[in-house]
Amino acid sequence: MSENKIAIVTGATGGIGFEVARRLGQDGYTVALNGIEDEAGAKRVEELAKEGITAEYYGFDVTDEEAVTSNINAIGQKHGKIDVLVNNAGGLGGRSRFEEMSTEFYRKVMALNLDSVFFASRAAIPCLKKSENASIINYTSNAGWNAGGPGAGIYGTSKAGVHAITRALAKDLAEYGIRVNAVSPGTIDTPFHAQIKSTKPEVFASWKNNILLGRLGEPQEVASVVSFLASKDSSFITAETIQIGGGQALGI
Repeated sequence: MSENKIAIVTGATGGIGFEVARRLGQDGYTVALNGIEDEAGAKRVEELAKEGITAEYYGFDVTDEEAVTSNINAIGQKHGKIDVLVNNAGGLGGRSRFEEMSTEFYRKVMALNLDSVFFASRAAIPCLKKSENASIINYTSNAGWNAGGPGAGIYGTSKAGVHAITRALAKDLAEYGIRVNAVSPGTIDTPFHAQIKSTKPEVFASWKNNILLGRLGEPQEVASVVSFLASKDSSFITAETIQIGGGQALGI
C-alpha cells in the first residue's frame, strides 16, 4: 500500500476547489483533481507541479454515475487507498421559481449538488476503509437553512439534502473510523462573482454589509478549514457543519 496520503477534490479546476486542492497538496497529499474542462485541468496539474505538489487530473461529470464510479475506483486502485474525499463540485445551476420550474431543471440541480455527493461517497467508501485517517468533506450553504433567494429554492433544497446526507454518512461510517463533515462557505471572492463584480460593482460592494466581519471571504479561508477537517487535529469531529461566512449566517 502506498504511504502517500491521497485526496480527491471534485470541481477542482478553479475557484475554491483549486485552492482546496493546493492546500491539501501543501499538506502532503497527492491530489486527484476532478473537473469537466480538460484543458484547465491539465494547466492546474502543471501549476501545482511547479509548487512541488503531486497532482493528477480526472475529467468526468460528477452527475454521471458510471463515470464517477469508474474514475474513483481507478484512483483507489492506483494508490491502494483514499484518505480524503472532498465533494466540492456543485452550483446554483440557474434560477427558477417553482411554478415555472421544469422537471429537467429540478433534476439537474439536485443531481449537481446531491446526487454527486452520493455517487462519489459510495464509490470511495471501500478505499476510505483502507486509510487510518479517512474523511469525507461536503459543501452545504446558508441556502440549506434559509431556502435560498428568489429562484434558488431548489438549490437550497439540494443543499439541505447535503446537510442531512453528511450526518447520515457520519452515522453509517463511524464504525469504520471514517469521519464525515461539511463546510458552509458564505460569500467568497472567487471568479464565480466576476461578472457582477465588473458590471455592478456597487452591488458586489454592498454584499459585505450583510457580513459581521465586514468583508468577503477568500478561497484560502475555506481551504484552511477543509485542511483542518482532513487532518488528525480534527480526529474527534464528525457529523458537523462549519460555517465559513464571517458571521453572515446571523444576518445583520
